[in-house]
Amino acid sequence: MSTTEPIAEVVDIGVNLAHRSFHADRDKVIQQAYAAGVGTMVITGTSVAGSEEGVRIAREYPRHIFATAGVHPHDSRHCTQETIPELSRLATHKEVVAIGECGLDFNRDFSPRPDQERWFEAQVGLAEELQMPLFLHERDARERFCQILATTRKRVPAVIHCFTGTREDLETYLNMGLHIGITGWICDERRGTHLRELVKKIPLNRLMIETDAPFLLPRSMPNRPKDGRNEPAFLSHVLQTVANCLGKTPAEAAVATTKTAHEFFGLVTN
Repeated sequence: MSTTEPIAEVVDIGVNLAHRSFHADRDKVIQQAYAAGVGTMVITGTSVAGSEEGVRIAREYPRHIFATAGVHPHDSRHCTQETIPELSRLATHKEVVAIGECGLDFNRDFSPRPDQERWFEAQVGLAEELQMPLFLHERDARERFCQILATTRKRVPAVIHCFTGTREDLETYLNMGLHIGITGWICDERRGTHLRELVKKIPLNRLMIETDAPFLLPRSMPNRPKDGRNEPAFLSHVLQTVANCLGKTPAEAAVATTKTAHEFFGLVTN
């Protein structure tokens, strides 16, 4: 790994660096992110094995890369009685800054809904026990999702990762005190234009940005890569769009979202 110390300007709160598409050139991708001003990244954990890999990667880049530990609702059908103890063990590592990605996905239903609900509730309970933030996923499941949060989450902060929902969804989540993560979906003229108005309603102290790389390549990018792979270096396109919507400069938006991310996750970068 290069020993060059990048200047930390903006935080990518959700990047899947353990994904197989990064296996061949992960260090190069990370160095390119640093060069683009993305000095801090949080690797999303979506399974026990994936969370373990995220921790391993984060250890190679101390003070710049962190990780979450959790099981995505798509994978909840694979959970066992060992899952929560394993996540609890992972959470003892200093690189782990949140529990998740956890939640409900009633859009694809890759796991039975009772399994999703059981293991979402268990992970919220774990976050409460450990007093760690929650990194959340919700698709077409707002009512049940909110019921579980309302009964299980008492004190810990939580962020809705990759928010793409409606005005009603946003108002509901803000009223619950949740933070909001905005991805390149806001750059998509086909599906994300509604977010350009909604982002104005998010208080700056609850707004964060993310790439969800290698997914959700910003469609506003000129000369997009032919393979369609998103990278943390492309967070600048999300930042630019968000800044435009807020009537701020990219530098102002970077300062605000970075401050929020540091406070939310308790990041120690120096």
